[in-house]
Amino acid sequence: MNSGIWFRAGIVIIYGSSVDASPHSHHAIQLAWPRSNSGCTLDNKEINTAVVIDSSIKHQLQMDEGWILLVEPSSELGVALTKKLEGRPSRLFEGSVLFFNHPKNTDDLTEHLSSLFESLGLQTMFPLCNQTLTIDPRIRTLLSELSQCLDGQCLKPNHWRASGVAKKLALSESRFLHLFSEELGIPWRPYLLWCRMICAVRAILKGASATDAAYMAGFSDSPHLSRSFRKTFGMTIRQAKTIFQER
Repeated sequence: MNSGIWFRAGIVIIYGSSVDASPHSHHAIQLAWPRSNSGCTLDNKEINTAVVIDSSIKHQLQMDEGWILLVEPSSELGVALTKKLEGRPSRLFEGSVLFFNHPKNTDDLTEHLSSLFESLGLQTMFPLCNQTLTIDPRIRTLLSELSQCLDGQCLKPNHWRASGVAKKLALSESRFLHLFSEELGIPWRPYLLWCRMICAVRAILKGASATDAAYMAGFSDSPHLSRSFRKTFGMTIRQAKTIFQER
């Protein structure tokens, strides 16, 4: 099938080839599923099966072809994958080899990924309605606003200062920061950086220049975006654009 990237609530799904990332870490839990009999290494060790990598764990992945899922840890799927890790930084799942017996040229992610989820014992994750499991309604509302770019209506985050968000939620800034970290397991600032990064990626894949994408996503300039992108994904923006095109 063709390469592509799909954005859903709490998850970024990528199908690509020639993935060659330098050591990096990110907020998302990563699920990688290489094509059978294709070259794939994790931290310079050859693998040929699905692997789950926990949030904020530094890793290096090279993959000739296959799927990569970047999952919000506080989401339904993120919580399920965390349980599968059983406290380990990463875990291989033997028997979850990717065979290309699915129909080509379809955007039906259930069609493509159901066998992966079945091999992980996560059949109930389909269809992919990967909602957040945060409890506090104020934080749920905030996350909903931050996810508007999934519908193509990205909000330029120039008013996302913690003090302003806290005021909008009728909280003190310190209480908001504590509550956010408690609910999502990550401080507000790095979570916002992750959201900005996803906004920038979408803009670039839709044809925006790095400068325009940086402005749209709230980065100070294109070099700031480029540095943050490489640190987050272990590759340059130009490298990423050669791997996939948006669906």
